[in-house]
Amino acid sequence: MYEPIRTKSVHSTMADAPSDFPHRSREEELDIQLAGHLAALLTVTDELRAVAPSADLDTAAERLAEQVARLRGGGAPARVSSATATSDRDVLHRRAHSVASRALLVAASRADTAVAILAAERMDAHAAALESRTLATH
Repeated sequence: MYEPIRTKSVHSTMADAPSDFPHRSREEELDIQLAGHLAALLTVTDELRAVAPSADLDTAAERLAEQVARLRGGGAPARVSSATATSDRDVLHRRAHSVASRALLVAASRADTAVAILAAERMDAHAAALESRTLATH
């Protein structure tokens, strides 16, 4: 009724068998994830800096770049030019808040206090910016 398996399984069935491909630890996976979220937050921060320059955003961008470089083992993060996909500050602040919240979750899981504090500060800053812009329009 069933045809017998003719090829060797791609899954290891022996506990001590060496693997043909490298494995990353949970910590390495979290580092990669966290660096990605921080790089995305840096990109949005750079877009905001192009639309509405401020010293707070400049400082945040520097701190984010430092953390991305640390997590990537010294590799400097890619930075965007002054051309942005949108100039709507509310959209950018919402996007930055969302990315910062994801970074905070991974930082908490990884127990990286410095990044968790930075992500929480950025969430607060973007929430405050959205609130002040909402109050200014009403």
